[in-house]
Amino acid sequence: MALAHGQGAPFRALVFDWDGTLVDSTGLIAESILQAAADVGVPVPDRGLAAHVIGLGMMDALARVVPDLPRDRIADFVSRFQTHYRRGEGEIRFFPGARQLLQALRERGVLLAVATGKTHAGLARSLEIAGLQGQFAATRCADQTHPKPHPAMLLELQQALGLQPAHMLMIGDTSHDLQMAASAGVAAVAVAYGAHPRAELERLAPLAVFDAVPQLQEWVLARTAPAELSGG
Repeated sequence: MALAHGQGAPFRALVFDWDGTLVDSTGLIAESILQAAADVGVPVPDRGLAAHVIGLGMMDALARVVPDLPRDRIADFVSRFQTHYRRGEGEIRFFPGARQLLQALRERGVLLAVATGKTHAGLARSLEIAGLQGQFAATRCADQTHPKPHPAMLLELQQALGLQPAHMLMIGDTSHDLQMAASAGVAAVAVAYGAHPRAELERLAPLAVFDAVPQLQEWVLARTAPAELSGG
């Protein structure tokens, strides 16, 4: 597959979504949304819709998944969601091959970053649970800037890492990730084992869509170079 960035220059930085891309957390997040809705007494949404809003900022997600939620119950909903989510948080596992992919990229000298709909505190907790503190050169979370699909996360990561858009690749499991990348002028690939179905991802024309991490690893290792050796 031909590269669609710059003049085919290798990627110097890979930006990963977290939930549904690196870790298998989609089911827990969706179930926590359903349980929180039941707790506060609003109509319980369809599970597919609950999964579809994963990656958005909290307010955007609530507007879609529980549109009848009274404004004065938002804090209660968020608190109930967090309670349910944290009960299962310690059981979340990386997708098969995800840790190996990150290790292979670090060994190659590729910069790694995260752009996620999680809060900064939530991502910090996830990184601590996973033992990956300090393994990413930069991160951006939904409560630090404009949430997905706004391009701010990727634009700010470009600045933080000192990179041009052509040297950055976004990897995600949702249309929110792909729309963010397109708006930021950043190439993107998708994984079809997360929150959004393959057909929806393919409609947004990423460079590729992968069904498993080992396929993704083979693809990205052929298209990356150490940050210090790949040119300006």
